[in-house]
Amino acid sequence: MRTTWNFNTADQLVFGQNAIDELGERTQQMGARRLLIVTDKTLVGAGLVERVRVPLDEAGVVVEVFDGGAPEPPLHAVEDAISVARDCGAEVLLGLGGGSNMDIAKAASVVLTHGGAVKDYAGDQLVPGPIFPLILVPTTSGTGSEVTAAAVLNDTEQGAKFSILSNHLRPRFAVVDPLLAVSCPPAVTAASGIDALSHAVEGYTAIDNESFPLPEGERTVYQGRFPLVDLLAERAIGLIGTHLRRAVADGEDLEAREGMALAATLAGMAFSNSGVAVVHALEYPLNDTVHTPHGVGCGLFLPYVMRWTTPARPRQMARIAQLLGEAGPGLEERQAADLAATAVEKLNADIGIPARLGDVGIRAEQLPAMADAAFGLKRILRVSPRSVTREDLASVLRAAL
Repeated sequence: MRTTWNFNTADQLVFGQNAIDELGERTQQMGARRLLIVTDKTLVGAGLVERVRVPLDEAGVVVEVFDGGAPEPPLHAVEDAISVARDCGAEVLLGLGGGSNMDIAKAASVVLTHGGAVKDYAGDQLVPGPIFPLILVPTTSGTGSEVTAAAVLNDTEQGAKFSILSNHLRPRFAVVDPLLAVSCPPAVTAASGIDALSHAVEGYTAIDNESFPLPEGERTVYQGRFPLVDLLAERAIGLIGTHLRRAVADGEDLEAREGMALAATLAGMAFSNSGVAVVHALEYPLNDTVHTPHGVGCGLFLPYVMRWTTPARPRQMARIAQLLGEAGPGLEERQAADLAATAVEKLNADIGIPARLGDVGIRAEQLPAMADAAFGLKRILRVSPRSVTREDLASVLRAAL
C-alpha cells in the first residue's frame, strides 16, 4: 500500500498565444546554439515550421529540420532523427507536431544521451538518467505528450506498438501556443480533443493512489489518482465540455482553441501521473486491427468503459456529467453518474466520432482476439478502479459492436 504520492511534469511550461516567440530565449537559456526541429512534411507545407524558426533565427540559433515524422511513429523514424541530429551537431531537439512527432523527439533524446538501440528502453522506468535537452511544441490539442512521461512507437517489423515510460522523458520546456492549432482540420481537432477527454476521465477515475497494486521491487511512472490529479482532470473535463464542439466547428475560434490547448495539457499532467486504463487497453488492439486513429478509438470506447466503471466511481462520474453539462445539481449521485456516458455519446455524435466498432470495420469474429490482446496489458489494466477480467473486456467489446 502506498502512503505518499509525487507529481511530475515538464521542467517549465510556457503557455499562451504567441508563446513560441520565446523559443529563441528559451534555447539560449539552455546554452545551446544548434537545434534540430523534429517534425513532418505536412507541418513544413503548412508553414508552421517556418513560424517556429523565426524566433530561433532571430536569437542566432542554427536550425536544422528533420521532417520524417509520421502518424503511429515507426521505429525507423526515430533512428533517422538520431542520425540527422548527430550529423548536424544539434545541442537541443525540438519536437513539433502532434504526439507522434513529440514521441519521436523523446525517444531520439534517450538514445542520443544513453546510446544503444531505441527498443533497449521499451518498458517502464528503464531510462537510466536525464536525456538530451528537449523542447516540445504541440500543434494539436490532444495527446498532452508535451508534459507526459511516455513515448509510444510502432515496430513495423513486429507489427506492434511499444512504449518507453520514464519521468526522464518530460522535456526541459513545454511551449504550448494555441495559435499553432488554428490550421488543424476539423477531423483532427475532434480526434485529438476526444483523446484529451479520455485522458482526463481515465485519470480522474483511476484506482486510488493508496490502493495502487504495484508489486514489490517494480517501478512505474503511474501512481493512481491523488488530489492534484483530481484538480487537473476536473478542469480539463470542464474546458473540453465548453470548447471542443466550438473548436471543431470553427478552427479560428481562438477562445475555443486556447481552451482546448489548456485542457489537453492539463489532462496530460493528470493521466501521466495517475495512469490510463481500460479505454487505452482496448484501443491498442483496435488500432492494430484496423489502424483507426488513436483519438478516434479512445473516443469510441470511452462511453462504454465509463458505464462499466460507474459502479466503482459513482461520485466521479456524477461530477463528469455535471462538468459536461448533462446533469444539474439537483440529481442524486447515481442518477447523475448514469448520465456521464450519455454526455460523452452526445459529444461524440456532435463532433463526428464513430459510435460503434462496426462503423470502423470491426466484425464480431475479431472481438475474442482483441479481448485477449487487451487482457495482456496488465501495466495499464491495474490502473482501473475495478478488477478487470478477460470477460469484462469481451463484454465491453460486444456492447460497442
